[in-house]
Amino acid sequence: MKEKKATDPNTMDSNKLMQKQKKILSNPFPFASTILFFLFLYSPFISAESSSQSVDEIRKSVVQIRVFSQAKDPYSPWISSGIAASTGSGFLIANNRILTNAHVVSNAKFIEAQRNNQTEWYEVKVLFIAHDCDLAILEVPDTNFYANSLELELGGIPELASPVDIIGYPIGGSKISVSRGIVSRIEQASYAHSQIDSHLVVQVDAAINPGNSGGPALQNGKVVGVAFQASTKGENIGYIIPTNVIHHFLKDIEDGVYDGYVELGIQTQNSYSESHRKFYGIPQGEEGVFVTRVFKQGSADGFLQAGDYLTAIDGRKIGKNGNLQETNSIDFLEVIDNKFAGDDIRFDLIRNKKKIQVSFPAKKMPQMENQRSSYGKEYPYFIFGGLVFQTVNRDLLEAWSKTGQTQGGSLLVYRFYDASHLSDGDAEDVVLYRKLSHPSNSHSDFYLNMVVSSVNGTTVKNLNHFKSLLQSTKEKIVKIHFYGVQVPMILEREESEKADEQIKKTYHLIGK
Repeated sequence: MKEKKATDPNTMDSNKLMQKQKKILSNPFPFASTILFFLFLYSPFISAESSSQSVDEIRKSVVQIRVFSQAKDPYSPWISSGIAASTGSGFLIANNRILTNAHVVSNAKFIEAQRNNQTEWYEVKVLFIAHDCDLAILEVPDTNFYANSLELELGGIPELASPVDIIGYPIGGSKISVSRGIVSRIEQASYAHSQIDSHLVVQVDAAINPGNSGGPALQNGKVVGVAFQASTKGENIGYIIPTNVIHHFLKDIEDGVYDGYVELGIQTQNSYSESHRKFYGIPQGEEGVFVTRVFKQGSADGFLQAGDYLTAIDGRKIGKNGNLQETNSIDFLEVIDNKFAGDDIRFDLIRNKKKIQVSFPAKKMPQMENQRSSYGKEYPYFIFGGLVFQTVNRDLLEAWSKTGQTQGGSLLVYRFYDASHLSDGDAEDVVLYRKLSHPSNSHSDFYLNMVVSSVNGTTVKNLNHFKSLLQSTKEKIVKIHFYGVQVPMILEREESEKADEQIKKTYHLIGK
């Protein structure tokens, strides 16, 4: 049985984020291979002294999860991948719910679960899945599954240098496993599953291996995190999702819908440079960070400006390095992470050498969706004369970069990571990224990997708009302009439409 893996993430809220995104493009899996499924409760090397519950009791709450999944191919969106089998871990929390990682059950077609000492596998339903924080809630409809079970309680964030027990079903055996590690770092870091979101993580030196994902991290009998990813660049460097992220997820779904995280939507720069501080009139001893960019449609759009010097958020002072001064280890963006849409964000800042306060409501950024890895979704596309068009998104970009057919695609990559031109959900990039060869499109290679700007003089807003323009036009000649190219691609409409009929049969395209 194959095991699932996860990787790195980011947000649009800082320079660090953009830098990480660029690294991810060149190496899609730089940081972590996720950890999946099981941990054992009675390793002879692990004592339960720190737990208020015995190993036998905790064993009643840990769940083994088996998943059969199938995904669409972003590069050939009319094709589905083969069915993959994988395993993971989870654990029972209040109200007979199973908490696990989103990546454990992503793209799932069928899921089943089993508790310790059970011989039967029970079918599982996904109630909620949150790809931006890699968490999911499952439920087993058959109540027999819960016989003699135990629900675990959530605790707080563990202290640095304190011991943590990681429990699940990793590779190397079929029984539950327990490994103990020490909390070595607490910071904001990328979440590999979405590759764009960044939240608080707790780093431990416990062995977290494939199969551990979704299993609980315990301290004094309470859950202090969910095992979810490990560094591939070091030995025994594992990460758990802390309880503040879990609580945020559970509170979000209380109304029956998962809304997701809000984004501040700015980039910032540290203030180590004395010449920079002097130029902007920052008083000696005043710590903070400079705003270098404000993204459209983010929470800060219209309230913060490039050049603003942020000194405090919600009354909590910000250091020169962007961390909260009270901890000097947590990025100030962590304060945003704990908010929901509509919550107030308040900054103390220096603007034009004057100290002021601004406040505004937190909200989501619609542009973030295409920046994030997606799961369980179809990839809308449109074929015209054998030319294949699709919305630019992270999944397509990663699949496209592996084909070796990326000539001329630098503008495409730049626009994806810059994203400043995308102001709302009605503006998205549409790219001609491949063609299904046919005599009618044999001279179109020059335009491959370029982003569409207009059709017959009308600016293209999104893929549906592009499709509508081509399907509704009565012009004999279709002129498609691309960004960065002054000469449009010229197509004869009737010839392209006839070619599509032949291409569908030749390439066995079903439903198009």
